[in-house]
Amino acid sequence: MTPLNQTIYLAPEGFVDDLVAELGDVAAVEDRLVFVDGPARPAAWAQNIWVDPVRIEVESIKDAAKKLRAIQRNWALWSLRHHRRANLIQENLPHVSAKPIAFPSPIPTAPLGSWTLLDEFTVIAAARCSSPWRHGELHFVENKTAPPNRAYLKLWEALTRMGRHPGPGDRCLDLGSSPGGWTWVLHELGAAVVSVDKAPLAPEIAALPRVEYRQESAFGLKPQDIGPLDWLVCDVICYPTRLLRLVDEWMRSGLVKNFVCTLKFQAETDHETARAFAAIPGGRVEHLFHNKHEVTWMWPAA
Repeated sequence: MTPLNQTIYLAPEGFVDDLVAELGDVAAVEDRLVFVDGPARPAAWAQNIWVDPVRIEVESIKDAAKKLRAIQRNWALWSLRHHRRANLIQENLPHVSAKPIAFPSPIPTAPLGSWTLLDEFTVIAAARCSSPWRHGELHFVENKTAPPNRAYLKLWEALTRMGRHPGPGDRCLDLGSSPGGWTWVLHELGAAVVSVDKAPLAPEIAALPRVEYRQESAFGLKPQDIGPLDWLVCDVICYPTRLLRLVDEWMRSGLVKNFVCTLKFQAETDHETARAFAAIPGGRVEHLFHNKHEVTWMWPAA
C-alpha cells in the first residue's frame, strides 16, 4: 500500500471543467476524477473529495476485497474501467445501503471510503472522504404531490448537509420564493415564513397557515422592515454579484442567524464571486447534488 501524495476530487456530472478551473494546477483527469498533488483543500465544485488516497497492488478479486476490508468496512466503488472486475470486487465487500433517505435525517456517522480500479491489478482507495454519502449523492424519498416544483430538493439537501433545520417557533424569510417550493419546506418543518417574490405563489402554498406572502422584489426589501430572522433562504434568479450585495446587507444588519442562498450562473461560471462567498468567515460554498449550473452558500456551515 503506497500513498499517492495526491488528493482526488470527484466532479459533478457535466462540471469537470468548473472543478478544474477552481483547483488550478491538476495532475490528471480520469473521467470525473481529478487528481491534484498535495493535501485536500476545499473545493465548491467537488461532489466528493478522496482524502489521502493510496495505491494497492492486488493479485485477484478476492485479494482486492480482503485488502480493502483490512482497512475498514464500508466502501463505495467508483467504476472507472475494468467494470466487471471492479463490480465483482465490490460484491465481495460488505453491503452499503444506497436507499433514498427520508427528510429530515441526520448526517451518517459511519466512515465510507471510495475506491476504483486503475488497472486490473491496481486499486486506488481513500478510506476518508469529504462526503458521508456514496459519491456525495443525496437521494431522498421524494414528495411528488405537495411541493409545486422540484426545487425543494435543493433546500432539503442544504439543510441535511448543515446538520440542522428550522423548526416550530422559528421565523424564516424566503426570497425569490415563487412558486413556493422552499416556502413549503420551511412551513412543513413548523416555521413561520415571510415569502417574497414579484411572481405569485402556487395557491396551495399561499393558503398555508404560517405563510405571509409579499408580492415585491427581494432586492427592494430592507432588513429593518422585516426584523429578526432565524433563517434567510434565497433561490432568486439574479447575477451572483447582486446576490453578494444583498447578503452583505443582511449580514451587516445582524438580524439573521442562518443563511442558505443559491448562486445561479449565466453562460459562464462566476468563480470570482463564488470565492467571495467562500471567503465569508464561518460559511461554505458547495455544488449540491441537486444543483444545476449553480452552487449553494450556507452560513454558518456547522
